[in-house]
Amino acid sequence: MPKNNFPKLHNASWPGVVGKGPDSEPAIDIDTLIDLTADAEVDGVKFDGIDLFAADPHLDIDADDDVLKRMADKVAAKNLKIGSLVAPIWAPVGGGSAMGSAEERQKFVTQVRKACEIGQKFRELGIRPSGVVRIDSSVDPITWEADPVENNKLIVQTFREACDVAADYGESLAAEGEICWGGMHGWKTMVENLEAVDRPNIGFQADMAHTLLYLLGYNKPDERILPQDFDWNDRETLTKGLEKLTAALRPWTIDFHVAQNDGTVFGSGSHDKTGRHCLADDPNGKLDIAVDAGHWLRDENGNLTKKLRHICWDGCMFPNEVMMKPKTWNDILAAMIAVREKHGWYEEE
Repeated sequence: MPKNNFPKLHNASWPGVVGKGPDSEPAIDIDTLIDLTADAEVDGVKFDGIDLFAADPHLDIDADDDVLKRMADKVAAKNLKIGSLVAPIWAPVGGGSAMGSAEERQKFVTQVRKACEIGQKFRELGIRPSGVVRIDSSVDPITWEADPVENNKLIVQTFREACDVAADYGESLAAEGEICWGGMHGWKTMVENLEAVDRPNIGFQADMAHTLLYLLGYNKPDERILPQDFDWNDRETLTKGLEKLTAALRPWTIDFHVAQNDGTVFGSGSHDKTGRHCLADDPNGKLDIAVDAGHWLRDENGNLTKKLRHICWDGCMFPNEVMMKPKTWNDILAAMIAVREKHGWYEEE
């Protein structure tokens, strides 16, 4: 019986950029990250692809066709594919708040359009068989809390406009479930806003490290699921919490990040505090990666959804020293393989 070959296993390039910068560590260039991804191997199994950060220093959002062709060739030369893209919708890199002024919101939509153009081009080049464009609200929870009702209306309207633009390029947008983004920092609020957007090409990006903190209500105490005195050794209660969370968000999930979290928050550089990404073998990790991934990859009856053609590892804000070690990526790949063995399937290609 052939081993599972779906979902495809991708690494992420943005850990080389997110949390890096002048007030932290230097960014890691895209060539190095592609090499680290391609070189990882566990029992003859390798990564199938890489998800890209569509912004400098990795990939200029205004890159022309020649630059995109060179990127596609570079990835293909390593026997990899390109998957999901992160749209640079934040003000420091040309975007704006999704609940900001009309000008800011227009900048947000413009950045989404540019990312979708890149995504479409990569599909045409045959290097991108699956993937979405990832977005967030580009604003912090404290600013959002000044007027939640009105701010949610603005975020929803901006997302609608972005979805309409994305549809012109055959793209879907995945709103990242991360507690550092206003209007997306609580699981109920996230679902309500996705419903309000009311577009067929809007969805949710679940990251196991980020969504774990939804259970704790870290930035949205009124949406906490686990009890205040929760003991991490109480696996039964944790499992029930994950079941409640994923029952609400799994139907929306169109992009999925495998990750580990130790139950704390962390931020570095200009990136606000959010779920701490831990190494796959971190002894303080609170998740059983292979088991808990199943809450997202299987339905309430335990059946595979097969909605996700690829899954991605996210290790944002790992120190550069850790990221440069081949063992780091071999351990991560091993965790990804375990997820696929438990929740994957086989297709003739």
